[in-house]
Amino acid sequence: MLFLFLPLLAALLPGSDNKVGLEEPVSFQVTQTLCFYNRSCVHSLGSGWLGDLETHRREDVSGTIVYLWPWSRGNFSNKELTEFETFFHSYYSRYIMEIHNFARQLKYEYPFVLQYDVGCELHSGKASVGFLRKAYQGTDLLSFQNKSWVPSPQGGSRAKDVCRLLNLLVGLTETVHRILSDTCPRFLLGLLDAGKADIQQKVKPEAWLSSGPSPGPGRLLLVCHVSGFYPKPVWVMWMRGDQEQPRTQPRDLLPNADRTWYLRVTLDVAAGEASGLSCRVKHSSLGDQDIILHWDHHNPTGFIFLAVIMLVALLAGLAFWLRKCWYSHLHSPLHYVLLTLYPLLQLFKSFSH
Repeated sequence: MLFLFLPLLAALLPGSDNKVGLEEPVSFQVTQTLCFYNRSCVHSLGSGWLGDLETHRREDVSGTIVYLWPWSRGNFSNKELTEFETFFHSYYSRYIMEIHNFARQLKYEYPFVLQYDVGCELHSGKASVGFLRKAYQGTDLLSFQNKSWVPSPQGGSRAKDVCRLLNLLVGLTETVHRILSDTCPRFLLGLLDAGKADIQQKVKPEAWLSSGPSPGPGRLLLVCHVSGFYPKPVWVMWMRGDQEQPRTQPRDLLPNADRTWYLRVTLDVAAGEASGLSCRVKHSSLGDQDIILHWDHHNPTGFIFLAVIMLVALLAGLAFWLRKCWYSHLHSPLHYVLLTLYPLLQLFKSFSH
């Protein structure tokens, strides 16, 4: 589907002389998922991403391209944006028709799902790297490499047939190469320049410790939580002194609603080996001031147990004293007070036991 609007995209994207210093690789990519239920029912989901930040989205029903940030237009003028959107709406039905034709020639069985991933990556001081990948039914089908279409090993004979047809389209191949090697990097630089205030923003993480479900008798699961940080790259490790613990298990990075990130890292240890362990967090927002949380400082189990014992003892003593007062002051004014409090005293008494 993306192939049909690549020539216009190449014409619309302006040149750029901006130089952006990049400390690490950054990419812009467009992802598209097409669900073909039959020849008359097709659902489409599309989005654009600058690194791990979503910048564009296409609504399925209306086909409207949504610019999620004020700078998502990059260096596009309003006229260029209007021309692009008009083109996209006008030829969407043609995209679907072409894919149906491919499906008939290559004997795709309905329903099926196609996924596209096209974009480029910039490296500091190095040339850009363009990429285009296509998947069929969730399995890699083909990619674009060195000015040609290359079948994926997982794609089998279907991938070879598709690549054979695409490599015959010389004009399409040249256009795709130009988009990936020239147009996409210039557009990416425009986005980086227009959105640098948001892109370069850094948010410090918050971190805390907890214990998870016991892995087994005599063992503890130590959990280090890190949340609310941006950008995404983070380093979290359980340590003993300066020694990294090799059994540290990081879980998947999860997004928060405010576009920051959350990570949970665990360590399975024997109960007697937890003392002296700490969780260390490194993030670009912290500079050289790593967050270090010591398990010994976190684990107040002994104090909690002692506090509970003291509370139970206090309640038991109070219950005993009030019971004694009950028998020695049956005819005093305190009798009526005790009579009122008796149900509550019985509750305290049962709790103390």
